[in-house]
Amino acid sequence: MRAFVTGGTGFLGANLIEQLIGDGWQVTAMHRPDSSTRRLRMLGATPVQASLDSLESLQNALPAELDAVFHLAGNTSMWRGGDAQQWQDNVVGSANLAQAVRQHFARQSKPGRMIVTSSISAYGHQQGVISEASPQLATNPRFHYHYSKLHAELAVRDEIARGLDAVLLNPCAIVGKYDVSSWAQTFFLLAENRLPGVPPGASSFCHAGAVARAHIEAFHRGRRGENYILAGTDASFLEFFRTIAELVGVPAPRRTTPALFIHGIAAVSDAVSRISGREPAVTPQKASMLTSRALADSTRAERELGYRNAMPLADMLRESRDWLVAEGLLTLPASG
Repeated sequence: MRAFVTGGTGFLGANLIEQLIGDGWQVTAMHRPDSSTRRLRMLGATPVQASLDSLESLQNALPAELDAVFHLAGNTSMWRGGDAQQWQDNVVGSANLAQAVRQHFARQSKPGRMIVTSSISAYGHQQGVISEASPQLATNPRFHYHYSKLHAELAVRDEIARGLDAVLLNPCAIVGKYDVSSWAQTFFLLAENRLPGVPPGASSFCHAGAVARAHIEAFHRGRRGENYILAGTDASFLEFFRTIAELVGVPAPRRTTPALFIHGIAAVSDAVSRISGREPAVTPQKASMLTSRALADSTRAERELGYRNAMPLADMLRESRDWLVAEGLLTLPASG
């Protein structure tokens, strides 16, 4: 089996490539000109340079015969100063890749399938538990990350209507090894006593390994054109941060920071960024995400893909911690 992977230099991409290689797949992994290919090669993938901005670049990068294309690349910025680039990366990039893949599959001797990593954010902010039957409410460009993920899905659906076989996955908050820039940042903040506060929101946390496996199962078992939500362990951010504090051996936070205060910091930071041109630590988009609840239901993925996210939150976070320590990126106190 042959796979082409975008976003392989990211942490979910590394988990997916590791599992594909373990299953005996041949993997070609796309990377940008300025990205390191060290981990791709260590995992056993063949790196190829290409750009989502260029349809021709993508057409040239795709190997002659393919079974699957896994599109994991995405821009997760939540700063309005990066909105234009985010639209280019998430929406235009997804449209270009989906077109290139549809045309490529039409020319080759056997059918292929595209698996698209979207996000629970494509459903927008909702009051209840999100399922595939929920309306996709990410229609406000002020929440641009959510907005771009919805429109990336719509771009892929345009190509599905033209004949592309594609399945869309919507993971919630992903935790696990190979993470250095997502939830792993919380380890650094707590270990270095730089945590400014604990937001009052909550989320569904899913294990990176289980999400990667769901991508492979979506290739084998998913239904064309369907969304599959990948949720996991529901927890408040206070519980999440307390668990990390225990894992790094520092005092656990005892209470949350009021939402009004977090939104106030975000508003001031946003005003300053208009002058400085630099992304602030807390943006209005981040504040909205961290002070809301994003809980979801994985029943469809469990039934149709065999998705299982049975790992307890503490074990997911321990895996992330242990990998950071092994890589020399996180130093624990002597008593940890």
